[in-house]
This record gives sequence, C-alpha cells and structure tokens, in this order.
Amino acid sequence: MKPDETPAKDYTQPVAYDAEGRPLYAHPPRLMTKPAVQQVVHVARSMEPVAQVVGDETRKKHERAARLYPTLNLSEGEYVINAVRRHPIGLVLPIVIGVLLITVALTVLTGYPAIADALDFTGSLASTAFVALPILIFCAFVGIGMFVVYYVYVNNKFFLTNESVIQEIQVSLFSRHEQTVSLGNIEDASYTQHGIIQQIFNYGSIRLSTEGDETTYRFTYVASPKQHIATLNNAVEAFKNGRPVDN
Repeated sequence: MKPDETPAKDYTQPVAYDAEGRPLYAHPPRLMTKPAVQQVVHVARSMEPVAQVVGDETRKKHERAARLYPTLNLSEGEYVINAVRRHPIGLVLPIVIGVLLITVALTVLTGYPAIADALDFTGSLASTAFVALPILIFCAFVGIGMFVVYYVYVNNKFFLTNESVIQEIQVSLFSRHEQTVSLGNIEDASYTQHGIIQQIFNYGSIRLSTEGDETTYRFTYVASPKQHIATLNNAVEAFKNGRPVDN
C-alpha cells in the first residue's frame, strides 16, 4: 500500500457492540442522486390542414361529376363512378290508377246528358255545366298527384363515388335529404329480388350495412341490382386495401 492511499473500510466487520452484545455495523454513505430531468421538445405545427394532392385526371373527373350532379356535396378529388336510378316499373301502378280515374271522370262528363235523362234529372241538375267544374277540378288534383308521385320517385337516387356512397332521399315534393357513407365503413353490401316479376324485369333492392352503429341503408326498385352490387363491392375492397377506386 502506498503511503498516500487510504485503506478501504471493511463494512462486513462490526465496529461496536450494544449493551446486549449485539454487533453494530458501519454503512457507506449514500449518494444523493438527482432525479432525471425529462426534456420536452415542442414542435411547431401548422394550424392549416394539409392540402390533398389531386392529380390532373382526378380533378377532371371531379369537375365533370360536379357539372353532371350539381346537387351532390362532393369533396375535393371525389367523383361519381356509378349513378344508380330506380326502375321505371315502380311508376306503372300509380300512373295506371291516375289515368283510369281521369278517364272515368271525363267519360262521366261527356256522357252526363244521357246519364241525366236516364236518372230523370230536371232543371240545373240536367245541365252538363252542373258537373263540369267539379269533374275538371277532380282531374286536376289527380294529375297533380301523379306528378308528385313521379317527381318523388325519380328524385330518389343512389351514387357510388371513389370515396363514399351517397343517397339522395326525396321524401315529398318539398322535403329531401342526403346521407353519405364512407366506403371504409361499409361492412356488407347485398341485393335481393323477390318474386317472378322482379326476376323477369330485372329489378330489386340494394342493402348496405355499416360497421359500428350497425346502420342499414336500403334502396328499392333498382334496375340490374346484381351488376351494381358487384361494382360496389369491388370499390369497397379496393378502398379498404388502399388501391385506387375506379370504374
């Protein structure tokens, strides 16, 4: 051992004994360590959202869809792939009933003199002018009703875009709303055809179910529903797998 070196202490040996003869040991001094200082780095972030990069071809498709479907609320870079409209067969029954009612009313109007003679009407009751105004008003109401049914029917539309499914719902002449479902939220898409009439005229119903809230969307009287569902399922699969969605 060198003269300037201090011998190391042996802390395993007792340094004293208490009154009952139990050994007492010395302990090395404890070093007070400072707690680690956590460094927080603040990164400045822009308050403006990052603009989506839209290619020229996609922009042209978006502009074309905006011109063809001005009522749709399309996002930047979103365009319509498939526009699903209702089969005209759904208008056959209301139009036939309306035409039948108007035909019967006009037949009564033109043949009223003979009807008045057969029923022995006299005075103003025998005059055609007595029933002309009510019959014409009745025909006008039937015609307006046919127009409302037609307008509501044809303005219920279903659109498939490269990002979502948009359904325009016309409830009445002055009531409509739009509902949009992202392709990533669609869990199941299917179609149904019931009865021989739907098979012959090739129309049916489209059904969509979403993830999470288990909401179901339906669109009836769809022409060629099998073809539209195939296109929709391909678009959903491509969207979820990160591939471009195109027609």
